[in-house]
Amino acid sequence: MKVLGLIPSRMGSKRLPAKALLPISGLPLVVHTYRRANLSKLIDKILICTDSKKIISETKKYKCKSILTSPYHLNGTERIAEAFLKQSNKYDFVIDIQGDEPLISPYHIDEIIKFHKKNNDVDIILPTLKIKYPDNPNLIKVVANKKNEVMYLSRSKIPFEAKSKSNFFLKHLSIISFKPEALLKFAKAKPTPLEKLEDIELLRGLEIGLKIKTINLKGDSFSVDVAEDYKRAKSQMNKDRFFKFYK
Repeated sequence: MKVLGLIPSRMGSKRLPAKALLPISGLPLVVHTYRRANLSKLIDKILICTDSKKIISETKKYKCKSILTSPYHLNGTERIAEAFLKQSNKYDFVIDIQGDEPLISPYHIDEIIKFHKKNNDVDIILPTLKIKYPDNPNLIKVVANKKNEVMYLSRSKIPFEAKSKSNFFLKHLSIISFKPEALLKFAKAKPTPLEKLEDIELLRGLEIGLKIKTINLKGDSFSVDVAEDYKRAKSQMNKDRFFKFYK
């Protein structure tokens, strides 16, 4: 089974402008994501997908492969769908690896791919990590049933602790495994009401009836959304266990 890894990236971030190229330990942020994804043992090809010629030219200096996409996409999933359609080879799975996670674990990527291969009837695999403090709206919280099927995602604190306290909550880890047909169905669909309300693109998948399953992973990773996240990423990078393999 062939696996395509796609990293959506853009310069137009509102909360942290041009974050894709912000330096961390001598490398642009998105280059960390690319090189860490390249440590995966199960991905056959990796591309940065962007509407920015600057991102393409800057990442090329670090031997990253990229593809230019339309500037009119509403989200990263639509962007990777375009990149997927431009590939000449066939792929069984498409892995969406968010470009703003410079500390992403290649082990997590491989665990997700292995899980999807075992659950080949599922459209999308959405991994989660346990968190103790769910109040941050930048963290997407996930609720799943006993079969690990995703029921809802929210920026709010879910589930609500009405009569008892929860020991942990689940946050969405920004690596998503798609079956190709599910990715294209998602990209062709118009934005849905809950997606627009919560500003969570994967809610579109739930609303159009795609089967989404979750796998809970150990460890940590985070998106660089605001200046505080960037500061944290810079602080953690030099002592990160994977950095030494690609710096």
